[in-house]
Amino acid sequence: MANSALLVMDIQRDVVALADDGSGYLPRLRGAIDGARAAGIPVIYVVMGLRPGDPEVSPRSKVMANIVRAGLFTEGAPGTEIHDEVAPQQGDVVVTKRRGSAFSGSDLDLVLRARDVDSLVLAGIATSAVVLSTLWHAVDLDFGLTVLADACLDTDPEVHRMLTERLFPQWADVVTVEDWLKAIAPQ
Repeated sequence: MANSALLVMDIQRDVVALADDGSGYLPRLRGAIDGARAAGIPVIYVVMGLRPGDPEVSPRSKVMANIVRAGLFTEGAPGTEIHDEVAPQQGDVVVTKRRGSAFSGSDLDLVLRARDVDSLVLAGIATSAVVLSTLWHAVDLDFGLTVLADACLDTDPEVHRMLTERLFPQWADVVTVEDWLKAIAPQ
């Protein structure tokens, strides 16, 4: 795990308010974050941020148009901030993206290369959006991948289940937070 990083993606106030199902998601994610720090694994937060006026949003993008209509992700808006329960600490990196994948419109690749990271551990909301998009992008960039199934969340539990149980295992190790923490615990 020496060349790994934990990506904590789109855990922003408005997103959590839309998706949190009361299953203890944030405390579980907090455990993964704390465990990564204890094991010396960098924690990199990825947030969606759109400039006021949305100059990066094309009217041809159905997804982005829906996001703008919903009033989500405007830089500086309180709902765009990382949720307090999993807030970054000194030494954590926060990367702003402009599209679904953590790599799209961000400097994530530069941050990872500067730290010689070659393996990513993915967590975030939504499984069918940022996690799926980032996984596909990371596969094409030859990163080793682990998905923390219960540190990912989706507004559609069946889609989450299908992705974490059927699709993601073709390209990534899919584990629970508890099992991952056991694997990275200092010996």
